[in-house]
Amino acid sequence: MRFTSLVVELIRARPRLVVWLVVLVQAAIWLILPMLLYRSPPGDVATVLAFGREYQVGTWLGPPLAFWLADIAFRAAGNHIFGVYLLAQVCAVVTFWIYYQLARAIVGGQQAVLAVLLSMTVVAFSSPGVEFGPLVLARPLWALLLLHSWQLIGQNRRNAWFAWSIEAGLLLLTTPAALGLLLLLAGFVVATARGRRVLMSLDPLYALLVIAVLVLPYLIWLLRADALAMPPWPAISDLGARALQWGWLLAGLVLAMSAIVLLAILNSGWFARNAGEAPIIYRPPVDPLARQFVYFFALAPALLGSLIAGIFNRDHVVGGAGVALLMSGLVVIVASGDLIHLRRQRLLRTVWAAAVAAPAVAVIVTTLVLPWTGAAEVPTSLPAKAIAQFFGDNFERRTNQRLRAVAGDPQLAGFIAMSAGRPHLLLDATPERTPWLSVAKFSETGGVVVWRASDTSGTPPPDIAQRFPGLVPEVPRVFEWMVNGRQPLLRVGWAIVRPKAQ
Repeated sequence: MRFTSLVVELIRARPRLVVWLVVLVQAAIWLILPMLLYRSPPGDVATVLAFGREYQVGTWLGPPLAFWLADIAFRAAGNHIFGVYLLAQVCAVVTFWIYYQLARAIVGGQQAVLAVLLSMTVVAFSSPGVEFGPLVLARPLWALLLLHSWQLIGQNRRNAWFAWSIEAGLLLLTTPAALGLLLLLAGFVVATARGRRVLMSLDPLYALLVIAVLVLPYLIWLLRADALAMPPWPAISDLGARALQWGWLLAGLVLAMSAIVLLAILNSGWFARNAGEAPIIYRPPVDPLARQFVYFFALAPALLGSLIAGIFNRDHVVGGAGVALLMSGLVVIVASGDLIHLRRQRLLRTVWAAAVAAPAVAVIVTTLVLPWTGAAEVPTSLPAKAIAQFFGDNFERRTNQRLRAVAGDPQLAGFIAMSAGRPHLLLDATPERTPWLSVAKFSETGGVVVWRASDTSGTPPPDIAQRFPGLVPEVPRVFEWMVNGRQPLLRVGWAIVRPKAQ
């Protein structure tokens, strides 16, 4: 007798409900977990907020849209990091919902659910999704572009041009990798007969006009900043090391989707007993062009993104792993055939749940256990709120003025820049990267300079002392970690640069 679980019946009868349930549960996990365990924002979130606070048209970090949205979310939450975490999870929910719409248009609603479930196990969509920035914002925009591109090419829906142009413009305002992604789309369109027919109208010209209007301010900034130059090509002697870097990046992508590979193997017909009794998820035949579309955009962003990153010695895939692996679940479903047998259902559910929960467990173990096993520093355990409040209050008491700027150690200064007064961040080691503030102007308006202190005297590092001559260090301030464990307490050296008027 064939046994069909409730989960399979829900996939067959209510596919949208299943998608909403699993996506919202995952978003809730990665919204609650950082609020409970993170005492400082992960990754470069503090820097993103510091740059977003200035509302520059462009910076050395790239286009401005992600930085602006981060600052808006932070202010809307009352200068609380919760707003940024919520924005990151909104991006995740939108990404998977649009991804489901794209998969449903290609393989039908039931198998589209399986594509979403598989893609949710990719590591890039778990803890890295909390680190809101250009790489996270690019995911929903890329999903929207793929959806409307398929509507234009495969379904001949001309009304999708306007949305496509808006999304392309916003992607160009989000990540420097947008141009390469758009070139991939253009290459696929030109290489297919149905794609070339889509171009035989005035709609693409109107779309280009909309894109040009959206990106014109950023393009003007690029020209004025002379930032359109290509990065230097590697020397011949470095090609071996760059090829090795490419290999490591590809290996990282494969490792990130290892749960998909494991689930596919466990569901295969090898050594299966009573294979005929397994429930079946059916789909209508897939359009050959849709098959090419899925294969191309599952492989090209990952291969080319890792290759370019390897050539130019980047530490991550161009465009981000979330963009490169977005189609990984759908490509497995398309390759599996019109009938997908769900064998070993209990084992599949267990492995899938473990793959989704494993990053959360890793975060909990890293935060609570790692401090007791060694002296390694957990970046998200720094008491960012206490650091910001202490230095902001001390500057105001000493000078009777609100803290307007902070410099020194970039990580600590970024935390202080998140305080209620939102002081400007000065990267004094590379002041050209923070053009809104210079060392000379910092000396006039006053501020706080911070650094990691190695002793109780609080002597500033030689490079900081050279950039700020006459700096008088205060007694270092000691802060406790979230879990102290075997780590030494965090000792922060600091000094106040008084405003010139005083």
